[in-house]
Amino acid sequence: MSFIVAIDGPAGTGKGTITKLLAEKLNLITVDTGATYRCVTLAMLKQHISLEEADKITKLLENIQIEFKKIDGKDRVFLNGKDVTMEIRSKEVTDFVSQVSSLICVRLKMVELQRKMAQGKDVIMEGRDIGTYVFPNANVKFYIDADVEERAKRRVEQNKQKGIQTSYEEVLANLKFRDQNDKQKEMGALKVAEDAIVIDTTHMSIEEEMQMMLPIIQKRRSENCE
Repeated sequence: MSFIVAIDGPAGTGKGTITKLLAEKLNLITVDTGATYRCVTLAMLKQHISLEEADKITKLLENIQIEFKKIDGKDRVFLNGKDVTMEIRSKEVTDFVSQVSSLICVRLKMVELQRKMAQGKDVIMEGRDIGTYVFPNANVKFYIDADVEERAKRRVEQNKQKGIQTSYEEVLANLKFRDQNDKQKEMGALKVAEDAIVIDTTHMSIEEEMQMMLPIIQKRRSENCE
């Protein structure tokens, strides 16, 4: 029997960070759904495929291989056999990924992949539509949110740590665009699941987040084993 923790929310809320921490603490398998869409985006950019070239996108999806591996204790992302962990976080990919993930064919293929990755396992998964579409029957659902200005500050700091130079104004504009685009998607739109626990992290530390979420997951997991 599998156990699924779904964490949804807009970009820049720290979903990835809290997901990794909870996964380590609770020995859950983490599947970075955002990375799967970033891999498709990177592949399209490398092959110079536009959003309108449906046939080329379909062919790309038929042959794409995305893998998550842990190497020397660190999570790495592989696209068609190549480590692209850093490359999928580039500005070019970030600026294009929301539009790519809006394509129905991409959405269907990635959801199929994500469900296979979680089959029969205890998993924690973060994204935009995990609790509403990918795993509507998840055992625990969280929706992490924060003011867009605070999210922009966090994203700029994250980029600095990764050696990516971006201005606050540029990041803020991109986040506002992504928020609007993600909420209007035909499939897998960003929204709060009816049974999700909403957490506003604007004025909350990562430690406070952990203290709030950890006992909820532990309780539900215990109930799932009964």
